[in-house]
Amino acid sequence: MDTKKQKEAMLQALERSLGIVTTACKAVGIARATHYLWMNNDDEYAKAVRDLDNVALDFAESQLHKQIGDGVPSSTIFYLKTRGKGRGYIERQEIAVSDPDRMPSWWNDDDAS
Repeated sequence: MDTKKQKEAMLQALERSLGIVTTACKAVGIARATHYLWMNNDDEYAKAVRDLDNVALDFAESQLHKQIGDGVPSSTIFYLKTRGKGRGYIERQEIAVSDPDRMPSWWNDDDAS
């Protein structure tokens, strides 16, 4: 199989494996080093691989939404903690100080060194 066809096969295998390089390389029959060589030397191939990252992320998000729909509490909590911050779903308090003269007395940048 020529290199162009190997790269195409590798991209398809990466999509099927949701971006798991080892799994994709085994499916195509190439070494991981070959994949990374292509990543470093072929901008078009590297861009195509980076674009596939969104496929895996989309899959994970769809699974999260499915779990939320199925009533899995930890999935709902995770979603609210990460996407619901603007509505108050946070675990820690975040304080923004716009006037450095009003910093708490315990704050001292000189001690940071």
